[in-house]
Amino acid sequence: MTSGKVIVLGASADQGIPLVRSLEKRGFSVSAGVRRKDALEGTPVAHLPALEADIMDAGTLERAFAGHDALAMHLPFEFDRARAAEFGRNIAAGAADAGLQKIVFNTSCFIADHDLDLSAHDGRRDIEKSLEDTGIPCVFIEPVVFMDNIIRPWAKPSIVNRGIFAYSSSPTLKISWVCLDDVAECMAAALQTDAADGSHVPVGGPEVLVGDEVAERLSEVTGKEVRFQSLSPDEFAARMSELVTGSREVEPFSIYDGMAKFYRYYNEQAVSPLIIDPDGTRKMFGVEPTPMREWLKRWDWNSPI
Repeated sequence: MTSGKVIVLGASADQGIPLVRSLEKRGFSVSAGVRRKDALEGTPVAHLPALEADIMDAGTLERAFAGHDALAMHLPFEFDRARAAEFGRNIAAGAADAGLQKIVFNTSCFIADHDLDLSAHDGRRDIEKSLEDTGIPCVFIEPVVFMDNIIRPWAKPSIVNRGIFAYSSSPTLKISWVCLDDVAECMAAALQTDAADGSHVPVGGPEVLVGDEVAERLSEVTGKEVRFQSLSPDEFAARMSELVTGSREVEPFSIYDGMAKFYRYYNEQAVSPLIIDPDGTRKMFGVEPTPMREWLKRWDWNSPI
């Protein structure tokens, strides 16, 4: 597809907004599949046609997908594997019945080639399987850790106010940090080539960095000393929970519990699963990944928000 009509699930969220920009820049006509009619109000994508699309209702998905050439999406993390699998079955049924020609799914996380006994991860694999079973050409974009996590409320205020980059990675965990803009570019490019059809494409940035190396780059860009603080996955989850709910208690199967399990797995591996060769995305999609220093310069490091 060099152009055409694409419906996006998750258009108004942090990962969806750069995707819409990338699609429109490449000449695609973009619609948003939304659960609530007012979901786009006050967002940078408020100009998009909004079509009812509930991932728990295959009928609404079929109606929303009808008349489109392709689907591009990311999905909320779901820590009930059976429910995640239902997402996949509903989307697959809607896509097949609507006659979509292509699906690009951003998993929003590392995906192994086998189950890990992590419900959110394994549920993502179930979604991929349902989409593959439709016979529609699919591309699975599988990014590792987002640079954009560094500017979230659980990270940026500590950097600005205290000179501490606190993250749930061990001091030796190597990560190919990638920015959301680059993930969006890979997704949009995947719609314009058949080279990646049927592929699971790990996506990372051009550098493999440990926490101290991220802190070094933050120090250079902010002009003040920033040091890395390695948080245990449980402490990271408790801080995230406290920030959002006011309580450090991490409920089982909550997003905070799920994120702790992800990072516990990453930190326990003898070889980091978060190391990605950037040549893959360069060759397949023509996307040049953004270095950490260049990305950090895009943000105001005098403000904690």
